[in-house]
Amino acid sequence: MPSGKRPGSNRHTQERVDHKPRAIPVRVYEECIHVDKIPPQNPHDAPVKTQRDRPVSGSINGGVRGSRVREMASVRKRDKAAVTNSHSPKRMRLGTHKAAVVLARGGSKGIHLKNIKPLAGVPLIGWVLRASIDSGMFDSVWVSTDHDDIEKVAKEWGAKVHRRSPEVSSDTSSSLETLQEFSKCHPEVDIICNIQATSPCLHPEQLKEAVEMMTQKGYDSVFSVVRRHHFRWQEIKEDTSTKPLNLDPTKRPRRQDWDGELCENGSFYFATKELVKKGLLQGGKIAYFEMKPEHSVDIDIDIDWPVAEQRVLRFGYFGKDKLELNLLLSNVSGCLTDGQVYMSAGGEEMVSISSIDLAGISMLKREKIEVIFITSDEDPISEQLATKLQEKTNCKLRHLKEGKQKDVEALIKEKNLEWKNVAYLGNDLSDVDCLKMARLSAAPMEALGLALNAAKFVCKRPAGRGALRNFIEHILQQMEHTK
Repeated sequence: MPSGKRPGSNRHTQERVDHKPRAIPVRVYEECIHVDKIPPQNPHDAPVKTQRDRPVSGSINGGVRGSRVREMASVRKRDKAAVTNSHSPKRMRLGTHKAAVVLARGGSKGIHLKNIKPLAGVPLIGWVLRASIDSGMFDSVWVSTDHDDIEKVAKEWGAKVHRRSPEVSSDTSSSLETLQEFSKCHPEVDIICNIQATSPCLHPEQLKEAVEMMTQKGYDSVFSVVRRHHFRWQEIKEDTSTKPLNLDPTKRPRRQDWDGELCENGSFYFATKELVKKGLLQGGKIAYFEMKPEHSVDIDIDIDWPVAEQRVLRFGYFGKDKLELNLLLSNVSGCLTDGQVYMSAGGEEMVSISSIDLAGISMLKREKIEVIFITSDEDPISEQLATKLQEKTNCKLRHLKEGKQKDVEALIKEKNLEWKNVAYLGNDLSDVDCLKMARLSAAPMEALGLALNAAKFVCKRPAGRGALRNFIEHILQQMEHTK
């Protein structure tokens, strides 16, 4: 098994057919809707268009557009009625328990602990968990895992955790077996919505529409697809000869004359618990949900990571609330600098600051966001060095004498702000609470493990060598996405 201005969604379903036959043939087998790209072999197979706005076009094997129009003219009225009457009445599923389930095994073969590896600074499962929770459609959101670190990250992102058994945690275990175990352990769940952790460009609106197809339109299963325009050829094992699977080489169409084919993109599979119990994720009355190619990201191997990162920064979901930041707080040692203090022959303290970090500070100030650097009794710097840092960065520097969180909260109150207006860059144990409470938070890539776990973003660059700039760019991207 594959393991609103509405962003990137188009629905294609055949609930009732009482309009004139159009381009794409729909055949009903039992209760399953099948969108078929092969021209009807039986003259009584009525082509019916399932997408309102898609122009008439022929399939690859059916030749050109005109032949399809001619076929439509010969459709008999009784054939149209047969397709219409083959569907059961709309079944409403109101009051059912809908659970989002993200499968995140610890023993990923391709990439070690892939499911919590930072993608654009966010743990991979964080992207789909945020979309699932913000959709407001699920009675519960779960992560099914066998690993302690994944469990910890899942809870930090607001999910419940189902600890899967060793029997469904091996390399040979299927996703369906894991979902069956989940369903058995949680019989209160009526609709199981399997959302793939490796699909970080998923948006809440897409999940909302897919759930409503089951709860309001009575579908038993819904899965995500993407439209592809690929000519496929059959492999013949004996030699290198081949034959076409979805085209007639003598009538190769232009791309704009072909609707393409629907391919599973692996983002999600929704099914009733009855189907899951039978060992099915697609069955009963089936519908598909089409996503745009830019939202169809699936990470399987390490080489996919940089591509997915660029895609998610452009097309990913960054949260439902508008980002209103007024203040960035950052440690000096271990964030602005690399944590090292150099001594001159005359005993003068010196530190190293990156010019790209200074440029980042200027970028943030142009957005009317104040930057304050902080030191503490645990990591003090000399008064002379503090003065030079303020002059070089053109930012204020505050020394915190008591507990860091208490003093930071006093500073925020002094500015008439709240934690939701604050971004925080920290690297040590004393920063953990502040990292958790800030609206946006980050830690340099080599920070203490507890700080990395508490931060919402992990910088790709080390402290004193671009970590601050990396976080500032992330802040600006988030602000742009939430406008």
